[in-house]
Amino acid sequence: MESFLFQASIYLGAAVLAVPLAARLGLGSVLGYLAAGILIGPVFGLVGTETKDLQHFAEFGVVMMLFLIGLELEPRVLWNMRDRLIGLGGLQITVTVALITLAAMALGYRFSVAFAVGMIFALSSTAIVLQTLTERGLVQTSGGRSIFSVLLTQDIAVIPMLAILPLLAVAPAIRLAEDGSLQRTLDDQDHHATISLVEGLPGWGVTLVTLGAVAAVILTGIFATRPVFRYIHQAKLREMYTALALMIVVSIAVLMTMVGLSPALGTFLAGVVLANSEFRHELESDLEPFKGLLLGLFFITVGAGIDFGLFFREPSYILALTIGMMLIKGAVLLGLAYLFRLKYRDRWLFTLGLAQAGEFGFILISFSQQQGVLSPGQSGTLLLVTALSMLITPLLFILANYISRNQKTDDHAHDVVDEQGAVIIAGIGRFGQIVNRLVQSAGFSTVVIDSDLSTVQMMRKFGFKGFFGDPTRPDVLKAAGLESARVLVVAIDDKKMANTLVAYARKTRPDLHIVARARDRVHVYELYSAGANDIVREMFDGSLRAGRYALENLGLSEYEAAEVEHTFYTHDRAAMRELAEVWKPGMPVMENAEYLSRAKALNNDLETAFASKQQTGEAKADALRRRVGQAPKKPD
Repeated sequence: MESFLFQASIYLGAAVLAVPLAARLGLGSVLGYLAAGILIGPVFGLVGTETKDLQHFAEFGVVMMLFLIGLELEPRVLWNMRDRLIGLGGLQITVTVALITLAAMALGYRFSVAFAVGMIFALSSTAIVLQTLTERGLVQTSGGRSIFSVLLTQDIAVIPMLAILPLLAVAPAIRLAEDGSLQRTLDDQDHHATISLVEGLPGWGVTLVTLGAVAAVILTGIFATRPVFRYIHQAKLREMYTALALMIVVSIAVLMTMVGLSPALGTFLAGVVLANSEFRHELESDLEPFKGLLLGLFFITVGAGIDFGLFFREPSYILALTIGMMLIKGAVLLGLAYLFRLKYRDRWLFTLGLAQAGEFGFILISFSQQQGVLSPGQSGTLLLVTALSMLITPLLFILANYISRNQKTDDHAHDVVDEQGAVIIAGIGRFGQIVNRLVQSAGFSTVVIDSDLSTVQMMRKFGFKGFFGDPTRPDVLKAAGLESARVLVVAIDDKKMANTLVAYARKTRPDLHIVARARDRVHVYELYSAGANDIVREMFDGSLRAGRYALENLGLSEYEAAEVEHTFYTHDRAAMRELAEVWKPGMPVMENAEYLSRAKALNNDLETAFASKQQTGEAKADALRRRVGQAPKKPD
């Protein structure tokens, strides 16, 4: 027990020290976990052989992650991804396996070994890639969705790969030793360690049982979850929800393993089935901490398991294999990115994000050695190449982000702006579209400019003209009529670009009226400092309306609720202007003593204003009662 607690303290301590430091340096949590593993493993030798056993346990974090991702995807969304799943994902696996197989044969490996290597290296790291995409908020981008499609296809492809590998063995139940001699594989007792529902069945029986297991997961998710959650709710114990969430994931993983399917694939399917459930958010909140800890533990074990002894014996050979494998995968991915017409920044995110080998590669390598396809020496080399490629991946994401930030234009040439209007609208997302339609419906001309080509093209399909270009460029603004326009509406998502545009427009046209969209309070202050006249927080008006509806349903009349809304609106706008005067660029508001003091005073002023308004309203009501002959209302 003491040994277990000591080992746990080492793993947790390494994570607590290394991960926040890596995050502060902008390297991401994954690289921090990998570095922590390297420090406690190869560098200081604080952990030993238990790392491999711990890694199998930590891989359950991948299972939980795919379940949570499935909760975010409705079945309709998954169906809409079918072209990318089959086309993009299928081509990536097929072409990568073929090219790496040829490269391995060129290095002298026989076909069976080369083909196994091709399948192993065709897979990418679901854990590292999806964790990094989530941290950077890139999952819902075009590049992120393309990456997810490929990763999901790879997880599905693991199943036929596990079926193919035994066919590549030298002989049944025989494997190659390090010196090339033949040895017996693990005995049947290990093989039967997990109960199987399909062992010994004919092919049609395996198919029926497998389909039955998948159907059971779907039907249980549709019909059984609501009654079970209601039953758990009656206990009124918070920990029971957590226990139920863990039981769902673990049970599905066990069932999938018993029928020979990927546990990650099964839990992902269950997540998709429950995506429309009212219990979705409950499941997410319960499983998220476990997923994060297990994934972190998995990355630490990868770092701790790197065999630097083998690396230092043959550094040039290992590095050449790693870089060569990643270059082949990168070339395939880049070609597919062009073929499927991904945008510039998405193209490099897709290429660099999937160029590594993955955690399922560890499973295939181990299984290949057990089946006699790979020798122990070959397995050790492949394990090291896989781990090194995963270690490099966070750096590749940083490179992809650098390329994205420094690319000046998209591949598509910017439009020539040949119109001018009374109103220039920069940005045509959900916010800019409503402004554009409202202004045009009142009979005023607008010029719409946006740097997102797909958004402009979609807008044109609905009959609205827009120009593809960078609205912060002086020549584009001049062509759009900045010198004669009456109003500039800045509705750009990027805060830095919005601030730059407002500052330039104010300097060029001191008399121009600028309406700007702000993301939050700090962005309001930045835009105010840059010279915007009217600043609209994107969520503010909608939040006021929602609050008014809540007040009406709490007993206030429509007039009373509207009065409260108007009082709050007027006070908040005045308070924002006052706070903008004491806001200091570059200083967090929590460290600005003058700002905090003024904010507290203004909040007290708001409470006083509401109390005064309430007293005034009651006085008016009493006067009205006297006029109609009723007694004034007695105080409560």
